[in-house]
Formats: sequence, C-alpha cells, structure tokens
Amino acid sequence: MSTDLAKESVWDYPRPPRVEPVSSYIVVVHNGVTIVSTNAAVRVLETSHPPTYYLPIKDFIEGVLVPVSGNTVCEFKGTASYFDLVIADERIDRAAWTYDNPSHGFESLAGKVALYASRVERCQVGDETVIPQDGDFYGGWITRNIEGPFKGAPGTLGW
Repeated sequence: MSTDLAKESVWDYPRPPRVEPVSSYIVVVHNGVTIVSTNAAVRVLETSHPPTYYLPIKDFIEGVLVPVSGNTVCEFKGTASYFDLVIADERIDRAAWTYDNPSHGFESLAGKVALYASRVERCQVGDETVIPQDGDFYGGWITRNIEGPFKGAPGTLGW
C-alpha cells in the first residue's frame, strides 16, 4: 500500500457491516510457502473492527484448506464453516472460515475464505505486512492506515 492512503477509523465503519472490493494484491505466506495470492479479494468493514479480508477459495494452493466440523453464526453474514490450514506437515486448527450461503447483502462472500493473520507467518496487502488483530474472534487485518481502538482483544468484547 502506498503511504498516501487516507486514514480510516474503525469507528466510522458501518453496522451492519459493508463488503467492498480490494484493489491491492493480497499474499499469505506460512513457513516460506505462499498459500494464497490474489487480486480478487474483498474486505468486510464493521464498526470497531479492523477489516476482515476474504480471498477466493480458488486462489489457495491445492490441499491447504481442509474442511472441519462445526459452525458459527454471524447475525449479518449467516452461518460460517471452518477450515484447518495444512502446509507441509503442519496443521493449523480452524484458522480459516467461509460462508457457503451468505445472507442477503453479503453474497459476494460466497466462494471466498477469511483467515486469521495471527496464525500464519505473514499476510500482505500490497507491499505492506499486516498486523494481526489481537484475539481470535474477528480476524481483522491491521494496516498502517487503519486506526482504533479495536474491539476483539481480551477484555474488549463487552464494549
């Protein structure tokens, strides 16, 4: 990302959330392996949360996303199902999720996967390495133009 991007306060993001296309190239690397690279991502913007990036499932390397049992429900996006990430001999439990049949207004999330930046070596938005959001509830990616404070870290879920 260039340094001239406008600052974004997460407190100006909408509720219910909004989905928007991402123009930057996205790369995720773990243990030196590029597990996904794409220029077709979207991000979800919701009040108090850093953006969550959703990447086309077709752009992940084959075999890295392994479906696991269990679901959660988002009041806005619908029912999420989860994946373990398997890279070489390492398995990262429930590190990614998808909405197979997203709710009305979130149809653009179908066929896309989000992942926790904190569980992999590196996530990049453009030329910038992402700072993972504290906690594993929201899975937000923090870039230098995103300003908080952010909900999601221990002790903040009751805000």
